[in-house]
Amino acid sequence: MSVQERKQRERADRERLIVATARELAEQQGWDAVTTRRLAERIEYSQPVLYSHFRGKREIIGAVALQGATELATAVRAATATATGPRAQVTALARTYLDFAATHPAVYDAIFQLDGGLPYAQDNTPEPLKDAFAALQETLATVAGDDIHPGLFTEVFWAALHGIATLTREGRLPPEDTQQRLDLVVDRLAAF
Repeated sequence: MSVQERKQRERADRERLIVATARELAEQQGWDAVTTRRLAERIEYSQPVLYSHFRGKREIIGAVALQGATELATAVRAATATATGPRAQVTALARTYLDFAATHPAVYDAIFQLDGGLPYAQDNTPEPLKDAFAALQETLATVAGDDIHPGLFTEVFWAALHGIATLTREGRLPPEDTQQRLDLVVDRLAAF
């Protein structure tokens, strides 16, 4: 291995460590606790080393969002692949989405709530974000209905799930009714 290859590998390892540490800290204490000073202390590198990888917290949030979007897409595809029939697939998609939001709240916020400096719904949207949307649309396009654009239907369905996820987490919707809400979204929006 050349010296340059070793340095590139070490740089990539440091970047992964920064992102993993930020993610862990955010999940434990919230994004307000994620500062470059605290990250530098935890990973035992100086703040200038952090800044050589990321210009600041915003870019770190963006890196967590991209990683999380990839994980969400993978989870949705795995759940829908094992479900039999359109209704079961849509239900699996919805349940997986809500479970992801509940079990990874800081990552969910990085993807959908916080400013990570990433463009959404544009030509230059990063591939992991496009793929997360595609993972939803792959299943939802089959139940959108003949006269409804699959992308538009996916946006509306996603908005409903996002609302359930965020309002439940913030205590504005009682969690014990989540399954009933999920059933309403699946049954009323999708054309089976």
